[in-house]
Amino acid sequence: MTRLPKYKYFFAASDVAVTMATVLITLLISNTLPSVRLIADNSNSGTLLIVTSTIAALLLFVFFINNLYKINIIITRSAHLTALLKSVWYFILIAALSSVFVVDIKIKEAFILILTFALSSIVTFYIVRVELLRRIYLALKNKQFKRNILIVGNGQPGRMLAAKIKFENPLGINIVGFLDDEKEPGEEVIKGKKILGKYSEIKEIAAREKVDEILIVKDTNDYEELLRLIDLSQSTNIRVKITSDLFKIIPQKTYTEKYYNLPVINMSPNYTGKLFLKTKRLFDVITVSLSVFLLAPVFLIIALLVKLTSEGPVIIKQKRIGKGGVPFTFYKFRSMYIAKEEDYQRKEEMLKFMKGEANNGGSKKVINKKRITPVGRILRKMSLDELPQLFNVIKGEMSLVGPRPCLPYEYENYDNWQKRRFTVIPGCTGVWQVMGRSSVSFNDSIVLDLYYINNMSPWLDLQLVIKTIPVMVFERGGE
Repeated sequence: MTRLPKYKYFFAASDVAVTMATVLITLLISNTLPSVRLIADNSNSGTLLIVTSTIAALLLFVFFINNLYKINIIITRSAHLTALLKSVWYFILIAALSSVFVVDIKIKEAFILILTFALSSIVTFYIVRVELLRRIYLALKNKQFKRNILIVGNGQPGRMLAAKIKFENPLGINIVGFLDDEKEPGEEVIKGKKILGKYSEIKEIAAREKVDEILIVKDTNDYEELLRLIDLSQSTNIRVKITSDLFKIIPQKTYTEKYYNLPVINMSPNYTGKLFLKTKRLFDVITVSLSVFLLAPVFLIIALLVKLTSEGPVIIKQKRIGKGGVPFTFYKFRSMYIAKEEDYQRKEEMLKFMKGEANNGGSKKVINKKRITPVGRILRKMSLDELPQLFNVIKGEMSLVGPRPCLPYEYENYDNWQKRRFTVIPGCTGVWQVMGRSSVSFNDSIVLDLYYINNMSPWLDLQLVIKTIPVMVFERGGE
């Protein structure tokens, strides 16, 4: 796990303290409400600590998904305030549902309690975060919060970033120099910033210069070369970020940190240990088991509709490729008429799509629409045909979140860099399913999967699971 910048810990610790203080202030202000007084009178200090800690953890998560720990948000007052108001609004919605369905409190008094918390938290966080902590960061950015950055490559974005920092530096960045195989060590890139060595010397140079972050800005059209530089940079166990046209789909589909309006993409795996993988598996089993129980009537209705409207099995089984290139049996509700022979046309179109040669009328998803049944069209629109994959999750062949498994013939035609998506267990949903769906190219879908692999965390998984629901409800699936 790579070390996070100091300012993130600084803001997170402050957020926890402010949240706990705001909860206590809210309880004191609302102490005249009978049910609130009852809760307070029957709660010991341990219970109160658990409640405030839970609220603080939830608020940290809401702040995280609303980008309140990204440096360009932190230093910009208007963006900071907008993200803060949005976060508090989301938290109020969650708190409102909790108070009605979980806490034994009247709706009117719950409304007063939530309103009190909202107003006090907005005022407190604005004063502490936007006005006080932001100014503290700007005052200490070149001292306690200074980050030494090593730029890998000699691309134009890196040179422009270095030039801007020489004249104005609200980010607290100190560029120690550049690495490049095409220039000689000591050669000046911009005034005062030189080539420190070759790519192969990255570990020694990073240690010598006390580097806190590596930024890759190599100008290349070769995915293999770019991923080799990412691997080389990750071997230092220092935080790695990248800006590249090959990865431009990521800032288009997700919110990334920015240095002077330059999108920088994190490529440092933070959670790779056994504990995270076990936690991820436990989350999968509990969530899927509960989902199967609650969705049992939906399974039954879909099964009847499929069976009664077209000939063939209700559930189809396919061989798909999973982690490490190992095949497994994959389940789906049948959404197409049974073909008498293999769909060679679809296979040919898919291979063209993978090579960027297919033209699907604006859609980036390869489907033989003539074979889709009327019921199947609805199922595919709402991704309900994917529900049987929950049993793949229970079996441990898939996870709730991860790259999608592919068909064997597709795997055989993958380039080596594309096969990196199989270094983790495949998932039912993921970054490109939620943010790209059928609107991205094949290479871009791989890049989004690689972004997920390099940013896996409990928070990202939870965020993607939550975002999958409106994608299904509002029928943003493929036809």
